[in-house]
Amino acid sequence: MTNSTLMNERRTIHDLEAREDGTPWLDVKALARLEATSEDSRYPIESVFEEHGQGWRAVEVGEQAIRLIFDEPQRIKRIRLCFQEPDTEFTLHWSTDYTPTPRPLVRQQWDFSPPGSVMQIEEYEVDLNGVRMLQLVVSPEIKRGPAIATLVSWHLA
Repeated sequence: MTNSTLMNERRTIHDLEAREDGTPWLDVKALARLEATSEDSRYPIESVFEEHGQGWRAVEVGEQAIRLIFDEPQRIKRIRLCFQEPDTEFTLHWSTDYTPTPRPLVRQQWDFSPPGSVMQIEEYEVDLNGVRMLQLVVSPEIKRGPAIATLVSWHLA
């Protein structure tokens, strides 16, 4: 975590719209090129950045990567990810250039808690300057075997 500060705030579905500090979410679709290693055409990656989007879903089983490649360097202060998988691991990386080996930012693994939960929201307070690329790698098959990676939403401020 070079040149960054990271604070994780675990949130529940009830917190999804509760925190508004006045900072608008970045219009990622306008600021970046979006890449996904696999994509179901009914659940395109662009929809994770829409207010009422249906989310992204891979078409192939196993680990998948999503890259945001920004046209201009960005300053990122908040990252919010929302998953609907009960057994997922993800890693988030960033870079100030377009290197194939970006810097690790966070690695998170969970089983939903409490039992019966259907959504996991992870929010991070960060201070990333000059971001040219963010990469999210989703591994949806920790305990239950091969599965399709999904992501409900991804917001940046």
